Parts: sequence; C-alpha cells; structure tokens
Amino acid sequence: MSPLPEWLAPREEERRGAGNVRLVETTLLLLLALVLAIATVNDVARQSHVNHRLIADLDTWRSYTGHSYHNLAIEQEITETSRHREVVCGNTSPGAPKERTQLCLVIEGPQRAGRRSVLGGWYLPPKAEDLRALRYGCFGEAGEGACPR
Repeated sequence: MSPLPEWLAPREEERRGAGNVRLVETTLLLLLALVLAIATVNDVARQSHVNHRLIADLDTWRSYTGHSYHNLAIEQEITETSRHREVVCGNTSPGAPKERTQLCLVIEGPQRAGRRSVLGGWYLPPKAEDLRALRYGCFGEAGEGACPR
C-alpha cells in the first residue's frame, strides 16, 4: 500500500475523461508560462534601456562640468509629459556628496555619441536637498520658473 493519498498515488491506467482535463490544464500552464516569459523579456529590455540612458546622463554631467566625479545623484522625472527627463546633481568641487555647492543639470532627449542634451540647471548650497526655494543661479530652459524670484 502506498503512503500517498489515493488521488496522488500512481495509477495503472488513466481515469475516464481525465485526458481532456489534463490537456486543458497543460494548455493553460503553457499559456501562463508564455505570458510570464514575454513579460520578463519586456521588463529586462526596458530596464536595459533605462540603464543605458542613466549612464549617458552621468557622462553628460561629467562632460558638461569637466569633473570626473562618481558620486552623482540622479532623479528621474516620472510623468507622462517629461519623456525621459532626469536631473543629475553633483558637487562643483571635490568632497563628500552634498558637502559642497552642487550643480544640478536637467537632461533630456535621445542619446547621441553616448551623451544627451542639457536643457538647463541650477546650483544648490552645501548640505541642501533639491528644494525650489534653495535653488539659485538658474540657467537655460529648465531654469525658467524654477528659481525663486
């Protein structure tokens, strides 16, 4: 006698009508696996594009400022109208992150030669979070209406 319950125990022959149920179950499992595989590939491709864009943003900030700093902060604007717009902030002189005056650049658009377009930016005092009230020295399109008057 098998230690398994009757419905789990191996059978000598299939029950009547069970083949149709098994076919439906197998089909549903295969469809579910296909949907999950497509979703996984789509998510990996999307994340790969985001990573390439963020690497281009870091290179753009370094090229624009002439500093090769690695501790930069990137904030992605996630709105329907922003269309892949990021704000990259970094120190203007060597030091720990946010310990010196920071330069924040608004970067948008497609990649060209590993870089993207700078729309403008602003400065932040040391140890400040990016609050509109603390921004100064705004420039470019992004600076319009971004700095206190």
